[in-house]
Amino acid sequence: MTREDPGGMGGCPGWARELPAAITVCDENGTILELNDRAARMFRASGGRALIGSNVLDCHPEPARTKLAAIMGERRANTYTIEKGGKRKMIHQTPWYADGVYRGFVEIVFGLPAEVPHFVRE
Repeated sequence: MTREDPGGMGGCPGWARELPAAITVCDENGTILELNDRAARMFRASGGRALIGSNVLDCHPEPARTKLAAIMGERRANTYTIEKGGKRKMIHQTPWYADGVYRGFVEIVFGLPAEVPHFVRE
């Protein structure tokens, strides 16, 4: 086990390690605690798992950095889509809690098909 791969699994629980979504977990101060395999690959050019221990805000340029700092401070979720290289992605950033105590923030990124069905269920 190394800092590059704490716990021998990218620091993530087994179910999350190979999930087809990039998962980044940080603590209440923004320190990156975990990256699953897809997140480590997605951020390879910035250091991959070597980012563990650094601050998530340092990984974002302005104005994204200021916006992320605000939503983290307000402890609220933020969801949006992007398109990059012809591929669409959903980004969901949300606070996480343990035993009702705020512990930090999670970002989940996953690919979207060109058309996403929408169903209204009541």
